[in-house]
Amino acid sequence: MINSSQVSYFTLTAYFDTGLLKYLYFMIIMCLYILIVCANVFLIVVICVNRSLHEPMYMFLCSLFVNELYGSSGLFPFLLLQVLSDIHTVSASFCFLQIFCLYSYVCVEFLNLAVMSYDRYLAICCPLQYNTRMTCNKIKILISVVWLYASVTCVLPLSLSASLQLCGNIINKVYCDNYSIVKQACYDTTVNNIYGLIATSLIIICPVTLIFYTYIKILIVCFSGSKQTRQKAVSTCTPHLASLLNFSFGACFEIFQNRFEMNAVPNMIRILLSLYFLTCQPLFNPVMYGLKMTNIRNICKSLIFAGRYHRDLLI
Repeated sequence: MINSSQVSYFTLTAYFDTGLLKYLYFMIIMCLYILIVCANVFLIVVICVNRSLHEPMYMFLCSLFVNELYGSSGLFPFLLLQVLSDIHTVSASFCFLQIFCLYSYVCVEFLNLAVMSYDRYLAICCPLQYNTRMTCNKIKILISVVWLYASVTCVLPLSLSASLQLCGNIINKVYCDNYSIVKQACYDTTVNNIYGLIATSLIIICPVTLIFYTYIKILIVCFSGSKQTRQKAVSTCTPHLASLLNFSFGACFEIFQNRFEMNAVPNMIRILLSLYFLTCQPLFNPVMYGLKMTNIRNICKSLIFAGRYHRDLLI
C-alpha cells in the first residue's frame, strides 16, 4: 500500500516476457502503424486536393480519418516502446495524457459517426432542403463542436482521477486506463463512478441513439421510395453502419472488461480484444470508405493508374 505522494508512475502488468519474439511483435506493430498512417493520410490528401470531394459527407469523412491518426498516435508509439522495454512503467503525467488521447478519440469517433448519420438523413429524407440546412459554416460548426465536446467531456473525469489519493499503482493492461486508476483509490469513489457512467452515456448512448433514429427514418423513406433510391441509400449508408458496428463491438468489450470480472477469458484474448477498437478501426475505416464510396474509389484508381503510366514512360 502506498500513498498518493509516492505515485509518480504506474506499472503495466499485462506485458509478459516474450524473449526474442519481442522484435517480431515490434515489426508487426510498426508495419500496422505505418499502414494506418499511410491509408488515412492518403485519403485525407485525396479529399482535400480534389474539389469535387469538397462536400459535407467527405468533410466529415476527413474529420474521421484525422481522428484515426489521432487515436493511433496515442497508442502505437507507446506500444512500440513498451514491447522493446524490459520494465513496463509509465509516468503518471504521461499516463493521464494517454488516457485523455484515447478517451477523446473514442468520443470523437462516436460523435463524428452521429454527425455523418445526420448528414445522410438530410440528404436522403430532406433532399430539397439539404443545401440550405448543410451549409459550409454549419459543417465547420459541427466538426468544431465534435472535437470541443470530446475534449471537455474527457477532461472532467481525468481531473477527478488526478486528484485521487491512490493506494496502488498497478494497471493490468498494455496501456493506461482511467477506471483501473480509480479502482485503486484509498477512499470512496462514488462521485468518480457516477460521472464515469454519465460520461459514458454522453459519449456512447446519446450518439448511438441519434444514429439509430436517423437510420430508422432513412429506412422508412427507402422502403417507400423507388429501387434507385434504395440502391443509392444502401451504397452510402453501408460503410457508415459497418464502421459503427465494428467500433461499437470493440468499445463495448472494453467497457464490460472494466466494469465486470472477466477472469474466465484467457489473458491474451483480453489483451487483443482491448486493443481491437484502437487498432482495427483506424485501418477498417479507410479501407471500407475507400472501397465503398464510388467517388473516392474512382479518384484513387485514377491516381494509381496515372502513377503507373508516368512510371512506364520513365522506364
